[in-house]
Amino acid sequence: MSLYDEGHTVAGWTGVAVTAVGSSVAGVGVCVVSGALIGLGLAIVALGALITWGLHLAGWGKPPGVRPREEWGMRVRDPHARAGHPECLGCRLAGRGRRNERPVPVPAPTAGADRAGTDARGADAVGAGARPDLARETT
Repeated sequence: MSLYDEGHTVAGWTGVAVTAVGSSVAGVGVCVVSGALIGLGLAIVALGALITWGLHLAGWGKPPGVRPREEWGMRVRDPHARAGHPECLGCRLAGRGRRNERPVPVPAPTAGADRAGTDARGADAVGAGARPDLARETT
């Protein structure tokens, strides 16, 4: 027996069931050459994805990883779903589970401050050609 619940959830199995029906309808559509059945089957598959996502956000889907034994059951809702699961695409698409990190501002390089970007032969950096506002005085 493993030390975790293998991730079986109401959201996952509901999604599997709905998309299996959609795939079957689309398959029948291919066999009978019916564009309407193929389209209906693909629509059911898309609906299955949306149903799974909604159930996941409602707490019926769990993130991968080790959980306490009391959270192993398939009928146990995830208590952390409202805040969002870290690194979960579904939660991020719903606006949940975002990190509160802000990007660090990086100052822009000043023109002519250094010669970074030149190679050993002394070639100018990209865009560092002669400009009248940066011209050197010659004596």
